Amino acid sequence: MIVNILLSVVGFALLIKCADYFVGGAASFARNLKIPTVVVGLTIVAFGTSAPELAISFSSHLSGNTDILFGNVIGSSISNIFVILGVAILIVPFKIEKNVIKKEIPILLLVTLGLSVLFLDSLFNSSGVNTLTRTDGMILILLFFVFIFYLIAMLLKNRKSVAAGIVEVKPKYKTPMSIVLTILGLVGVIIGSELVVSNLSAFAASVGISQKIIAVTIISIGTSLPELVTTVVAAKKGENSMAIGNIIGSNIFNICIVLGLPIVLLGGVSTSAFNIVDIGFMLLAVLLLWIFAATNRMLKRSEGLFLIAMYVLYAVYIFMQ
Repeated sequence: MIVNILLSVVGFALLIKCADYFVGGAASFARNLKIPTVVVGLTIVAFGTSAPELAISFSSHLSGNTDILFGNVIGSSISNIFVILGVAILIVPFKIEKNVIKKEIPILLLVTLGLSVLFLDSLFNSSGVNTLTRTDGMILILLFFVFIFYLIAMLLKNRKSVAAGIVEVKPKYKTPMSIVLTILGLVGVIIGSELVVSNLSAFAASVGISQKIIAVTIISIGTSLPELVTTVVAAKKGENSMAIGNIIGSNIFNICIVLGLPIVLLGGVSTSAFNIVDIGFMLLAVLLLWIFAATNRMLKRSEGLFLIAMYVLYAVYIFMQ
């Protein structure tokens, strides 16, 4: 147990340091290529920080631990907004761009609603079992392509803006160095999160905590540590678009790819451990993000505190089951 705790501390230290390099490199990479930083946040940063979730989804599906598979995605989607964004706002409140409120959060809501409808089979039968089939997985991946088409449209629009002479912020690093820092920073973030998650999970299992609780608390928050540190670092560096883009992109990637891809490739999965309450909290998280972002286009400390309080409420619910 002592070894588990020590390795977790090492993992946290690695996460924090490498996140700084990762965000700095990704921001410079975007500016060198004249790409909006929000696009980098929604793609490179978001997808990269979701790598731990993807690895856990495949391994849990192959081992038959479906509660871990669902808890990993549902728990991460909830904790990314309630905990990760909540903590980030408490540390550094930041402004939200109009595009995020009008387009990106609604896309996230569409994806979350899509998963909710596909998942809640138990509402239409008496078995209490919720199932996602290969067809459901394909629908989730199609929703991901809707998101990709939106990003392509944004990039084309940005090219016109650059051509019109809109001033771009000067990058801190040149392209080769920004690529190196982005890759090395991401690798360090993933290794650090793996150290934290594996050791905390081993510690929790050794004291008899259930799979669902481990999945929606330790694993979901643990695998979201890359999102936490990169969001906080990005906000502190003034990269607000990257900070919020990281959260939105991670949740879209988690639902569509982290959940959808293993199901399409390995087959459908079922669970009776997750129900309408879990899905309700996942939807509530997105709706609250949308409401708070639309209020004066600013995420404030009081709102961050409220988001964290909502996660505490959810945690109480799952521990009381």
